[in-house]
Amino acid sequence: MTLRRILPYLQVAPLTLVLALFVVLPLGLVVAVSFWRFQFLVGPVPDFTLQNYVDLLSSETTWRLYLSTVKFTLIVLAITAVLGFWISYFLVFHVRNLLTAIALFLICTVPFWTSNIIRMISWRPVLGKEGLINQALMKLGLIDQPLAWLLFSDFAVVVAYVHLFTLFMIVPIFNAMARIDKSLLEAAVDAGASRLDVVWNVVLPLSRTGIALGAVFVVTLVMGDFFVVIVMSGGLSGSATSGIYNDVQIQNYPRAAANAVILLAIVLMMATAIFRVVDVRRELVR
Repeated sequence: MTLRRILPYLQVAPLTLVLALFVVLPLGLVVAVSFWRFQFLVGPVPDFTLQNYVDLLSSETTWRLYLSTVKFTLIVLAITAVLGFWISYFLVFHVRNLLTAIALFLICTVPFWTSNIIRMISWRPVLGKEGLINQALMKLGLIDQPLAWLLFSDFAVVVAYVHLFTLFMIVPIFNAMARIDKSLLEAAVDAGASRLDVVWNVVLPLSRTGIALGAVFVVTLVMGDFFVVIVMSGGLSGSATSGIYNDVQIQNYPRAAANAVILLAIVLMMATAIFRVVDVRRELVR
């Protein structure tokens, strides 16, 4: 085999090695452990069994946790998609100065200069019973007593998720919109299209790649998180990853691994559905 024929294999060898060590091998271990048996006071026992999956899939608690996770994911995905699209649209097509657009885009990244935990907990003095929102509404006479559902509720969880993950939707949509030839918009306007028609028929179709990539980011981040749900709901809501966390706490690693495999399968199905709608590879080569 000549050097020219083996050169492509040598070029991809480092990436293949990294993926094998840090992706394939860990996932393989998780899948293998998911078929082990857990024995109380002993721990994981390497005996093949399907009982972990049977227990999870037949448990009403498991179904409630996964439904809660999917609910949060879809709500956050819808909100971040709307925010990400219109913020990106404003930065790309309404800010004429490139430096100003870049500066405004960087402002969106300012919250990421601090810890996720700090940014999440910072909502407590805003949403709490003695928080800014409740105090402002009471002073305006709109409510007689504080709104208890603002904090330690599903609403608080969604607010925290949107705050944490909107940027992951903005960045890919911004990049997709920045590639759009602005002469297409001018041609559409000259042809008699309204501003809404231009957005719907020109900007939105050409931004599908960014929306799809942002959706994958948001889906994986929300479905893989458990800390936000625990803290912002006050323990009143749960998620699939919180179930994994509880199993790890009691060292029931086989059931935690089985739960992780199920969660990974759901995430992959959602990502596959997104990429079925938008062929990202074909869009990127245009």
